[in-house]
Amino acid sequence: MERFVAAVPTKEAYLPFREYRTWYRITGSLDGGKLPLVVAHGGPGCTHDYVDSFKGIAELDGRPVIHYDQLGNGNSTRLPEKEPDFWTPALFLAELDALLTHLGIQDRYAFLGQSWGGMLGAEHAVRQPKGLKALVIANSPANMYTWVAEANRLRDELPLEVQDTLLRHEDAGTITDPEYIAASRVFYDRHVCRVAPWPPEVARTFAIMDEDNTVYRNMNGPTEFHVIGTMKDWTIEDRLHLIEAPTLLISGKYDEATPLVVKPYVDSVKDCEWVLFENSSHMPHVEEKELCLATVSKFLSRHD
Repeated sequence: MERFVAAVPTKEAYLPFREYRTWYRITGSLDGGKLPLVVAHGGPGCTHDYVDSFKGIAELDGRPVIHYDQLGNGNSTRLPEKEPDFWTPALFLAELDALLTHLGIQDRYAFLGQSWGGMLGAEHAVRQPKGLKALVIANSPANMYTWVAEANRLRDELPLEVQDTLLRHEDAGTITDPEYIAASRVFYDRHVCRVAPWPPEVARTFAIMDEDNTVYRNMNGPTEFHVIGTMKDWTIEDRLHLIEAPTLLISGKYDEATPLVVKPYVDSVKDCEWVLFENSSHMPHVEEKELCLATVSKFLSRHD
């Protein structure tokens, strides 16, 4: 594969969205002719930091890569005072539309969403936007009931003392206790990111979430095992057949997004390509970075 080694230009700015501001960054140039790639982070409530590695695609194939922090997260306007019903997929779909229009790429773009970002991407794609030329769904559930059931199945495979610690603190309502956090980290180290220690950009996202977990708390809930927020009944399984854009699905062998979790995309999205990363869990873009970026770049290049 040809590799672009010249300095890649970078631009950071803010999108005015309603009465708020959404931070975004463009790596590369929108004038180069390659299909621009918009990258959406997960959570809900994470930041762009942990998916930062995808900017490397700009160097790989000369494609502009756009990262952004969704409203309420990272460098964008924080809104800790908002009630749970403020935080819905519709809000973030409107934000995405505003970003595409602001950048002038609404007629021709690719979208990559990781975890919750892939759920957002699927919600976007089922509306059949004419400008969406390629879709990458990375490590994403299609149904929250399956997601929670599989998370708890994986939890049951943890060492018994870890399971006992988690249950004891959940029963006591002390899930901010350092002992509970340490026990949760055993799950994360198995099924979220298997690189030890966590790379700085991954640690940075979790540190920012520790400062302000408004979005995660309201949309997801207190933990990966207890989804009680506004997304608790979410599913897109019955709408996936509406997706027309060429779709790449990626996941990891040890992923909390297990094969059962991602299977609806494979079964229902026309000609969906699925790549399983053998040495990864929930973050192939970190755990098998070079292979993951090359895989995504190759897929996108077929749709330029």
